[in-house]
Amino acid sequence: MEAIFCVFYLIFTMIIGIRIVCKSKGNKEFTLFGIMAIVLVSGDSFHLVPRIFAAINQSGDYGFWLGTGKLITSITMTLFYLLMYFIFEIRYQKKSPALRIIMCALSVVRIALCLFPQNDWTGAAPVIWGIYRNIPFTAMGLIMIVLYFLNRKDNLFRWMWLAITLSFAFYLPVVLWADVHPMIGMLMLPKTCMYIWIVMMGYKGAKQLD
Repeated sequence: MEAIFCVFYLIFTMIIGIRIVCKSKGNKEFTLFGIMAIVLVSGDSFHLVPRIFAAINQSGDYGFWLGTGKLITSITMTLFYLLMYFIFEIRYQKKSPALRIIMCALSVVRIALCLFPQNDWTGAAPVIWGIYRNIPFTAMGLIMIVLYFLNRKDNLFRWMWLAITLSFAFYLPVVLWADVHPMIGMLMLPKTCMYIWIVMMGYKGAKQLD
């Protein structure tokens, strides 16, 4: 069941991302939105494809690929929210040099923390490093939640803040407790659904350009 969901997510989201770019007709906002979706699903594929194979063939050893995939996904998720911030700037014409510096700095710190060998991505990843690397990532998420909440009168993206909030609400318990209670890892499925929701908001906007 998990494998089927992952295959659907990867194929569906990639198609939607490409269609957003095609429908954007040079519109900078939605071209960037399509690229954001493609970056997201491309990074996720490095982690989810090994999970699909592991679900199908449970006797195989996919530890290295799963760990490496987690590292790549962590980086692309960071880029996803950085691109989302740039989309915010374009859509609402609210450019704050200070806020842009903060978002870029948080991105750099997050990616740098992900690259530290102490994360031991392909081995027994320590929970404490999961917390360290997710502090700047969560800060990025909180900034995006606040910004989109303050602009919730926008009919197209009025629920963007809620989708981001729920994605983190499903994600953070996995970071903190999945090693102790593996079933908590199932929260990644509704978290992924929130990303699909976000991408579909962009697709709806791109269709309006026709």
